[in-house]
Amino acid sequence: MSAYRRAMPSTWWLRNRAYFLFMVRELTSVPIAVYLILLLLMLRKLAAGREAYEAYLRFLATPGMVAFHLLALAAALFHAVTWINVTPKVLVVRVGEHRVPPALVAGVNYAAWIVVSLLIAWIVMGS
Repeated sequence: MSAYRRAMPSTWWLRNRAYFLFMVRELTSVPIAVYLILLLLMLRKLAAGREAYEAYLRFLATPGMVAFHLLALAAALFHAVTWINVTPKVLVVRVGEHRVPPALVAGVNYAAWIVVSLLIAWIVMGS
């Protein structure tokens, strides 16, 4: 005998702000996945030779591709910020009997993000 299950509308996540933000955060993976595919294509074009690579760079310089890259950057930043903000709720750090304040846990993660980003920028820019 099966139990009755009430039908769930496909817009269930639009009724609650927390669910909406969760779904938006999860959807940020789509532009990131497309960006990674474009990056793999760039490596393929690089292996194909100078002419193919330069043609691909011209394609990436089109206004639509620049707009897409800005969208992917915004998605990555939104995803990173929301992930860091949820970290203190998931990772409870205790020192002895005392709980480390959530703002400190998030702050350490933001600081690490900034340091790693600056290190990568320094490496990419050629020291």
